[in-house]
Amino acid sequence: MASGTWDPISLPIRPGLYINFVEQALAQITGGPRGIVALPVFNYGTAKAGEFTLIANEKEAVDLLKITNSKPVIRVLQGGAKEVLVYTVPAIQTPETEESQYIKMRDAFEARPFNVFVYPGEVSSTEQDSTVTWVKRNRSEGKHFMVVFGGTADEDQDVVATNQRSVRLKDDYVVNLGSGVVLSDGSTLTSSEYASYIAGLIAGTPINKSVTYQALPVVDVTKRLRHSEIESALTSGTLILVHDGTSVKVEQGVVTNSSASKRGKIRIIRARQAVSTDIPRTACDHYIGKIDNNPAGQAALISAIKSYLETLELNNVLMEPVVKLDPQRPPVGDSVFLSISYIEVDSMERIFLTINV
Repeated sequence: MASGTWDPISLPIRPGLYINFVEQALAQITGGPRGIVALPVFNYGTAKAGEFTLIANEKEAVDLLKITNSKPVIRVLQGGAKEVLVYTVPAIQTPETEESQYIKMRDAFEARPFNVFVYPGEVSSTEQDSTVTWVKRNRSEGKHFMVVFGGTADEDQDVVATNQRSVRLKDDYVVNLGSGVVLSDGSTLTSSEYASYIAGLIAGTPINKSVTYQALPVVDVTKRLRHSEIESALTSGTLILVHDGTSVKVEQGVVTNSSASKRGKIRIIRARQAVSTDIPRTACDHYIGKIDNNPAGQAALISAIKSYLETLELNNVLMEPVVKLDPQRPPVGDSVFLSISYIEVDSMERIFLTINV
């Protein structure tokens, strides 16, 4: 029988008994689902329009959308997502415009939980900009998710154009894929088509791991970049794929809000999203309106949040969490103010050696 400790972010596979000794708070804050990718589909055959479906495997995707229409969903699953939240977008009705179709689609997704959003293929720059605005508004309202974009075949051959898209879409929650790929059968996918796989990869990667140097199931990229081009892409916030002579890998898991002085990382942002989502959700379920705003109630709330952060600390998501009453804003009436701090843990991605001979 297998035994040992267990990781709440990546549970053991073997049957057995696994024990973690964790101090229990009044209501332990637990992590929510990390692996759901939201995907609107505009071509879906005889499937019913305007419906959401959670798809967990390729058979379900084909059953709902048929083989031709299910390819973006299958790529998300192959990337590692736990589930794909598919929405069959209703066709445009006269006198509607394409823009209103996209607005209604995004509004529909707002009421559903997911971790990463991606389109099944190319969308216009106008819709990309509108989607980033949508992401920012949702963040301000407490709904946190990432979005992955790509470009056209022509843009995939033009590093400058790809990097300009990253600058235009600059945000902590945005990933801009700048590389198309070559599949084993010799066919190619543009970056906007392969963005669905990258969305699945991001959603399926535990928040204490990085997508940097992740090997991908493709044989090549549609454009191999020189060293200077790779550096310019990274400093512009473009996620690029490179062929290292053996396989195709993610060069670095960056978001578009990146620069030479501040390299925004997918791992760091997803950890922030987890904290920003899990704590408010549990506060709503167990604390707001349910405990007294006195020292005992405040201590219970602080204990629960600290216990949650310590769980993330045990799993190498963060270090040295501190939770306390905000000394600048004492509790008053029905309001309590907390001060929370911790050190973010990134992956070791750059190693510098000094060799003395």
